[in-house]
Amino acid sequence: MKRQIFVILAAAILSLLLFTAPALADSQYTVQQGDTLFSIARRFNSTVQAIAAANNIVNPNLIYPGQVLTIPDGAPGTPPPTTPPPPTGSSTYIVRPGDTLGLIALRFGVTIQALAAANNISNINIIYVGQVLTIPGTVGPTPPPTTPPPTTPPPPSGNTISYVVQPGDTLGKLAIRYGTTIQAIMAANGLSNPNLIYVGQVLQIPVGSGGTPPPVVSGSFELGGQTHGFGHINEMKYAGMRWIKFQHKWSPGDDPAGLASRINDAHANGLKVLISVTGAALFPTPGSIDFASYITFVGGLAALGPDAIEVWNEQNLDREWPTGEINPTSYVNNMLKPSYNAIKQANNTVMVISGAPAPTGFDNGTNAWADNRYVQGMAAAGAASYMDCIGVHYNAGATAPAATTGHPGGSHYSWYFGATLNLYYNAFGGARKVCFTELGYLSGEGFAGLPGAFGWASGTTVTQQAQWLAQATSLSANSGRVRMLIVFNVDFTEYDINGDPQAGYAIIRPDGTCPACDSLRQVTGGG
Repeated sequence: MKRQIFVILAAAILSLLLFTAPALADSQYTVQQGDTLFSIARRFNSTVQAIAAANNIVNPNLIYPGQVLTIPDGAPGTPPPTTPPPPTGSSTYIVRPGDTLGLIALRFGVTIQALAAANNISNINIIYVGQVLTIPGTVGPTPPPTTPPPTTPPPPSGNTISYVVQPGDTLGKLAIRYGTTIQAIMAANGLSNPNLIYVGQVLQIPVGSGGTPPPVVSGSFELGGQTHGFGHINEMKYAGMRWIKFQHKWSPGDDPAGLASRINDAHANGLKVLISVTGAALFPTPGSIDFASYITFVGGLAALGPDAIEVWNEQNLDREWPTGEINPTSYVNNMLKPSYNAIKQANNTVMVISGAPAPTGFDNGTNAWADNRYVQGMAAAGAASYMDCIGVHYNAGATAPAATTGHPGGSHYSWYFGATLNLYYNAFGGARKVCFTELGYLSGEGFAGLPGAFGWASGTTVTQQAQWLAQATSLSANSGRVRMLIVFNVDFTEYDINGDPQAGYAIIRPDGTCPACDSLRQVTGGG
């Protein structure tokens, strides 16, 4: 299917960006990832208005990869530059995704001007993937690209934030994202060439004059509950819940408009709404996640006005992420980062929550990563720059939240509330608060036993469930580390004695009572 992307047309800034362009056709052009009408018009010596008119495009900011555009007559275009034979004392390099002439010059220790001259390039902003460039003044096999060692920028002055450059970044893109100017970023970091930044470089982004970054959507602690509908809104409000969470099992082709009524109904009932968007397929096959389609979906969802979006769910397990592809860097670069950007472009008041890993000690690198190793990998990949809150699950407790020993399952941190909270919060150095997008205590009371894999909860009573939820809420509210706690769950009725006992976590018990509603109200003061 066609996968729409939202692109921002900002000619004044994009004129400084370095574009990657594919090969040209005579009268038609297939849109590539990263294209804008402005970049296409400039490449074909046309105008945005002419191309938009020729293709009945109402919004020039909305094109998508794979779209075939008609290039109007009179726009002859410029074919990709051809590479002359390498001169003596030179080598060659094949342009890769994300490359710019500036980055290539930096890798090989030459100047942009020398590169342009050696390759008959008249516009240093136009190169394309697969183009073979002559690197002047080098002999022998082309060395692999290397990243220059990070340098320490000048000490920040005024109102600034630190940012670690990621693959594909340019000063123009950063200026757009943070509402500032290229010139302001250059001045704050002592840069003389706007085309020369590198992955891993730490930049100071000035936000005191020239704009502010997308706000980190945070605030004071709030309580919520996960449910399938609106059947127990009164009980939720009585318990002091301010949030309602729904999970959407996404598939490519889904229309975010299908969730509009849930968002509107939640707001009409005086509740904020969190939508957790995860995959519909269990045990997805390798290569099956359509990242571009997912990113388009969450961007469209953000435009509908939810208060928070969680980006996937338990992506450290092959139940939710393809076997052999589980990797926190892949999650951050292919899903979290572009989803964050799409969401913030659509509505920067939406809280972006990273997908909560499954709490587990099992780790074979293929079917699962232990969540402690996974979150450390997320932090190393720069996830803190692309989320407002750290998604966490805690649903295997069988002791009071303040306990540090005594769990029937043993001493692993995931059995204990405090250890789990500290692990996730500290993994990001306190840069972001924690959002418990699932926190629940399982009690088999009122059911015909528990599944064998959940035997650790066999001693937990409904009274304890109520007490421990209240205690966890109190500890979270007073910790200064937790933004949100979503009780898992309010009123699920599914109970599989041989599988997943979801109804055993529900605070609305089989007899219709809700002891936890009373205990939570004592902590929150109610709604």
